[in-house]
Amino acid sequence: MNDPLLRITDLAVSYRAGRTHRGHGRRTVVDGVSLELGRGQVLALVGESGSGKTTIGQSIIGLLAAGGRVDRGAIELRLAGGPVDLARLPARAVQELRGRRIALVPQDPGTSLNPVQTIGDSVAAPLRIHRWGNPDRIRRRVVELLDRVGLDDPERRARQYPHELSGGMRQRALIAAAIALEPELIIADEPTSALDVTVQRRILDLLDDLRRELGSSVLLITHDLAVAAERADAIAVLRAGALEETGPARAVLRDPSSPYTAALLADAPSLTDESPRPPRLPGEPLLVVDRLAHDYGRGSDAFRAVDDVSFAVERGTTHALVGESGSGKTTIGRAVAGFHAPTAGGIRIGSRDVRAERRDRGLRRVVQLVSQNPYASLDPRRTVGQSVGEPLRNWRAVDGGVRDRRELARRVATALDRVALPADAVDRLPAELSGGQRQRVAIARALIIEPELVVLDEAVSALDVTVQSQILALLDELQRELGLTYLFITHDLAVVRRIADTVTVLRGGRAVETGTAHQVLTAPQHDYTRALLDAVPAPDRLRDRSRPDPRDRTTALEVA
Repeated sequence: MNDPLLRITDLAVSYRAGRTHRGHGRRTVVDGVSLELGRGQVLALVGESGSGKTTIGQSIIGLLAAGGRVDRGAIELRLAGGPVDLARLPARAVQELRGRRIALVPQDPGTSLNPVQTIGDSVAAPLRIHRWGNPDRIRRRVVELLDRVGLDDPERRARQYPHELSGGMRQRALIAAAIALEPELIIADEPTSALDVTVQRRILDLLDDLRRELGSSVLLITHDLAVAAERADAIAVLRAGALEETGPARAVLRDPSSPYTAALLADAPSLTDESPRPPRLPGEPLLVVDRLAHDYGRGSDAFRAVDDVSFAVERGTTHALVGESGSGKTTIGRAVAGFHAPTAGGIRIGSRDVRAERRDRGLRRVVQLVSQNPYASLDPRRTVGQSVGEPLRNWRAVDGGVRDRRELARRVATALDRVALPADAVDRLPAELSGGQRQRVAIARALIIEPELVVLDEAVSALDVTVQSQILALLDELQRELGLTYLFITHDLAVVRRIADTVTVLRGGRAVETGTAHQVLTAPQHDYTRALLDAVPAPDRLRDRSRPDPRDRTTALEVA
């Protein structure tokens, strides 16, 4: 590569071993990695959680977590004044480069923005730190930046707080802060992992536009091979801190030299999967949702989140609810699980009227909920065994429950084995588990009281493709073994193809299309469904940069 902007040579990074670590001293998390990023290009770092992707990004920008250090190697940034080794610069010198020459777009806008600071103040932070101008000039620059990243009414957005913006809007605000000083290098750390496909496309389009406009280079950290395929010039695949392979995106993804890369590609869900879920025989419905409506707020402030939605789910099958954020998916799921009473309409699970019985603890024996973030839903102070056994302990006052400690321990062990967790996980805390393991714990806890219906709310959206594939296979196996019925809430249509028998597409609280997964995904009837499908990135749909970009087409989503 001629004159790369960034050259990393033999990088090794370690962290101080924690108290629970069996060894002493330090734990190496990046070992001997060498990379190059060309000027104006995109290099994607891909791999599973724990592969070292984020650590490399943090090493470049000088923001390693407590206990982290660069043990060897060079991180050479080639600026106009000459190359500098970021690994050897004093902390103050790196701080001078941060924001001005190197910028970071973090993963989670929900936690990366100060909740008590306005959006304008957050975007202005790098300008103030680098003494870019007086307060009036900075205010004008903030409005200009918010407009530049596509936020409507930027003056009003600057006065708002993070909770008043959608996830996509918050991510745009983070990008505005990152480009405030027009840096040469932008590190985008999983910038779209929790976003809907249409919002994801807009954010990635924005980064592409800004890269071309500013001439910046982008280090794109992602576990999504489909995103890497469509957006990167080059790809580096990491595994357990080491570099598996690197090269042009087309070469790596079309003809991987590493079996690990080939396995990642095989695990990635795809809309063109030649082995879709086999059809199930028609049966009786377990779940019936009839003309459901739900309002938030009262009077003139009322907002209808769900409006006249109906569908039925046959026993032993999976029904998917798909749509963008704000489409009503989670509201419907929580109503089905009995967590809130809908404004109108009916919900029946077998012979039970959920609206009438939602405060009856007996309903928990029929329906359970698995949420998106297992770390937030598990008590960090309780062991895995305590969390999984909690539903059984709660049943002491209802239906006999489980009173004997040995029987409780046996049932917990069985539940953990059922979701393929090791026996010694029973004594671990959530912080000692990977994301995939924590999600298995959440599933074990939901299944331990043997419900008929499980509501899975974005249960795999934040997982790496390999872990996601394992969880989807586990859910399918458990469904066949136990006769479970799933209501699967997701924004990922490729996952729908793999897990669902039937699907309802939601937009603005209303159902725009319902049918079998095969029908909806291969012959959609509604323009909105077609637009959702068009926005899905895929490893097998590589972008040819020598041809017009297909993303330049105006989609039905944008004109509807």
